[in-house]
Amino acid sequence: MLVSVIRKNITFNPDPSRVIARFLFTEEQRAINTIRFVVEMNEDEASFALKQTLRDYSMRHRNISKIFEKHFNRIVYLLPLMNVLPDSIGYSKKILIGSYFTMEYSIESAAFFNPSMVEHPDQSEISPGAKRVIVSFRATGEGHISSIVFRTGIIDKNNKLTLEPIGNLLEEAEHIRRHTYTKSLFAHKLDEMEVHGIIPPALILDKLKEEFTYGELRKCIEDARKAVHLASDKEFLFNQIIWLASSHYELQFSLDTNISERVIFPVSANERNGIEDARFVKFVDDDNTIKYYATYTAYDGATILPKLLETEDFYHFKVMPLHGEIAKNKGMALFPRKVNGKYAMLCRIDGFNNYIAFSDSITVWREAQLLQQPKYPWELIQIGNCGSPIETKDGWLVITHGVGPMREYALGAALYDLNNPEREIGRSKTPLLIPNSEEREGYVPNVVYSCGSIVHNDDLIIPYAMSDYASTYAHVNLNELLNELKGSE
Repeated sequence: MLVSVIRKNITFNPDPSRVIARFLFTEEQRAINTIRFVVEMNEDEASFALKQTLRDYSMRHRNISKIFEKHFNRIVYLLPLMNVLPDSIGYSKKILIGSYFTMEYSIESAAFFNPSMVEHPDQSEISPGAKRVIVSFRATGEGHISSIVFRTGIIDKNNKLTLEPIGNLLEEAEHIRRHTYTKSLFAHKLDEMEVHGIIPPALILDKLKEEFTYGELRKCIEDARKAVHLASDKEFLFNQIIWLASSHYELQFSLDTNISERVIFPVSANERNGIEDARFVKFVDDDNTIKYYATYTAYDGATILPKLLETEDFYHFKVMPLHGEIAKNKGMALFPRKVNGKYAMLCRIDGFNNYIAFSDSITVWREAQLLQQPKYPWELIQIGNCGSPIETKDGWLVITHGVGPMREYALGAALYDLNNPEREIGRSKTPLLIPNSEEREGYVPNVVYSCGSIVHNDDLIIPYAMSDYASTYAHVNLNELLNELKGSE
């Protein structure tokens, strides 16, 4: 494109020192042997071992003894198998036992990439012409497990981004609350999934109370599996029901955490191998209430599931699945407001074209129409979005990515009508941004990729990843870009 792209001389690199304390469990007999060993320690031995552990790790984690206690409580169910009463174990030994079921996990040891940027809810105490922003990243560690992390920064009037100092004590959510389901609403969701015609309600729902938990549902499904034999191509429906149930949960972070210390790490079974490519957007509803949403991809090692994250303050998060016929692939991106009374979403249901969908429900997406197909050499393999559309005076601006020869990813742009976003006004004939010599080396070579941009002082700020390893950002004059897109067709 004949548009000046100004790369900034700043790199956000992965930092292996950023660790969280995770629950560690091997197998039951080894766990019992470990517990028995500690229980049989004399008090001096246990006290010495605990003091040594606390000395080494109390400065690396906020309230490490509380984490040890939580992890002890996760294996307390083994004590009856050992004929040991929980109350017979002193507090120090409980904490010590918990430390044996804890491990450090370096969340950024492999990569720190695929950023998105949104306006911070708090815009107080900043200079004229500046904007406080929240930048989310996909952090990847051992085993290629991805999580969502955050940084806060200020973009000044000259588009210089200064990140605030990061906190040293990373923390997962303080409280994780599982969803309680109402039978009638859950039945409606099963109807939407077209499950009832194959799995009779009596097998599952009729055995549940009016309100039930994930665990109760899972037991009913296990009983139903024993009671009925489904053809192999129908067995996946049971898994769909479990996925639906396990995908709902809420996270609450401690108020004394800095946003850079909050880590959204995989919680449910369907995301145990990673939370990928969160596309955050500031959403303004019809009544002018503001919420922040992020669409992301949950991955369990074999299958992906699109999900939606919701927050108002970045302390409390709700997580829910996206379902419906078109909620089945990566790269869903929500519009920042309703369009003609409906929620609107960009998606890529076939893996290589861009689509647009509308819905009365933010979590149910049933139909989509083709929006954009590969057209130019740099995008012939596939195209997709790089975050939510941005509303401008001339239309909806969408940053896109295209994949061309040698699996090289490049960023482009497209413009769509504000009232009828199915209508394309113009699009990139040539890339807006391609990997340069410093950006093409990394975990996945030849890739530039973004999950969400922002407008500031008539410039488009584009945070982007470099070869799935580190991140940086660039900016483009907005009017220059819009004029180029309007004249491209």
